[in-house]
Amino acid sequence: MSVITRFAPSPTGYLNIGGARTALFNYLFARHHQGQYLLRIEDTDKQRSTEEAVDAIIDGLSWLGLKGDAAPVFQSAQIDRHSQVATELLNAGNAYRCYLSDQELNALRDAARAEGKPVRSPWRDKTSGPADTPFVVRLKMPDDGETTIEDLVQGPVTVKHQQLDDLVLVRSDGTPTYMLAVVVDDHDMGVTHILRGDDHLNNAFRQQKIYEALGWNIPVFGHIPLIHGPDGAKLSKRHGALGVEAYRDMGYLPDAICNYLSRLGWSHGDDEIFSMDDAISWFDGSAIGKAPARFDFDKLAAVNGQWMREADPHLLAEMLLDKYQSEKSISENATDILVGLMPHLTERAKTLDELLNAITYLVHDGAPEIEDAAQALLDDTAKSRLLDFASDLPNAPLDIDGFKSFFQEWLGAKELKMKDMGLPLRAAITGTKQSPSILDIIVILGPEQVVQRIQEVCN
Repeated sequence: MSVITRFAPSPTGYLNIGGARTALFNYLFARHHQGQYLLRIEDTDKQRSTEEAVDAIIDGLSWLGLKGDAAPVFQSAQIDRHSQVATELLNAGNAYRCYLSDQELNALRDAARAEGKPVRSPWRDKTSGPADTPFVVRLKMPDDGETTIEDLVQGPVTVKHQQLDDLVLVRSDGTPTYMLAVVVDDHDMGVTHILRGDDHLNNAFRQQKIYEALGWNIPVFGHIPLIHGPDGAKLSKRHGALGVEAYRDMGYLPDAICNYLSRLGWSHGDDEIFSMDDAISWFDGSAIGKAPARFDFDKLAAVNGQWMREADPHLLAEMLLDKYQSEKSISENATDILVGLMPHLTERAKTLDELLNAITYLVHDGAPEIEDAAQALLDDTAKSRLLDFASDLPNAPLDIDGFKSFFQEWLGAKELKMKDMGLPLRAAITGTKQSPSILDIIVILGPEQVVQRIQEVCN
C-alpha cells in the first residue's frame, strides 16, 4: 500500500501538544507503511497567520523529528489552483454562483432550519445572475440519501444528505474557503490517509462531496479524539497546556515527548517506554481509541526521567551546558565531569531543568558558594580534618573502588567514622548538604580540584 500522510497546522499560534500528537500519528503511520509524511502550512487566514508562528511550528516539529519528508507546502501559494478547481466545478454544473444577500441568506436559513431542511439557494439551477453583484460559489449537495465514511478510528459514520447545506467554496471576495482549499491541496499532494482531530469529522462529509464532484480518489479518514486535561475537560491553558517549545525549555527530551504522546489515545500491549523505531513497527492505524485521552503531567515527567536515565550522558551534558547560564567561566573539564556523574545526577531527576541548579559546583573550578545550612558544618574541627585529608589526597588511587578502600583506611588511621567526614567534605566540595555520593564526586573532580576547594574553604 502506497501511503502519504500530512500534518496541516494553521500558523495562528504555537505548536500545541494536540497538534504535536496529530503530527506524530501521521508520521508513525506513514513510516509503518514505508510511505511519505508531508507538512502543509494552512496560512490563508492572513489576519491571524504570522511568520513567527510558522517558524515556531517548523522549529517545534524539527525538534521532535517530525518536520516532514519534503519542504512544507504553503496553502496561500495555491490560491490560483483553488480558483481553477472552483471554475471546473462551475463548468461541470456541480457548483453554482449564489447572489443571495446576507439578509436573504439569513431568512432562507431560518426557514430551512424551521422545516428541518438544508439550505438550498434559489440560484442553484440558474445559469446567470445580476451584473456587478457580489456572489459566492456553492457546491450542489445531493438532496436525498446519505453518505457513510469508513473512518479508520471511528468506524462507519453516516450522515443524511438532508443535513448538508450547499457548501460555500469561494467567498464573495473571490478567495477560496478552507473546505475547498484543503481538498485541492490534499489531492495535489497525493495524500492517501488523513489522520486529524475528531473536531473535523463533520467536515469530512462535506469534503467527500467535493472529491466526488471532481471525480477524485477519496482519502481514508481517521478522526482522533482530542486530548483532555486531568479533569476530563478539553485540554487548555488553564490546565497548564503549553506549546512544544515550552516543554523543550523546561528540559524535556524530544524522545520522551514522542514516547508519551504516542500513548495518548493509542496502545500497544503494556509497553510504557519504547523507541520511535518500536512505535513505527507497531503503529498500523489500529488500536487508536475512540475516547479522549487524559494528559497526565506527572506521567510525562516520569517518562522523561526514564529517558534521561537511558540517554547518552554526553548528549545530556551538552544539553545541560547549553541551558546553563552563569557569569562565571565554565571549567574546561565540565563536560567530562558531568558525563562521569550523570548516572548519579539523573537517578531521581525528571527534567533537565531540575539538574541545572544541582550542577553549579561541578561546572566551575575552585571553591563553591557555601549554602548557609552547609556552612554550619564547617567548624574549626571539621576544617582541620579536611586540611589533613587534603594533604594525603594526592596519594589516593584514581578509580572509585581503589579510592573507597583508601578512604576507609584513612578514616581508620585517624580514628574517624564516615559521619565525621562525609558531611564536611560535601559542604566544602559542593557547597551543599545534599548531592550524589561525595566519594564519586571526589573521584570525578580529581585530587587537584578537590584539594584546591578544601584549601580555599578552610584557610
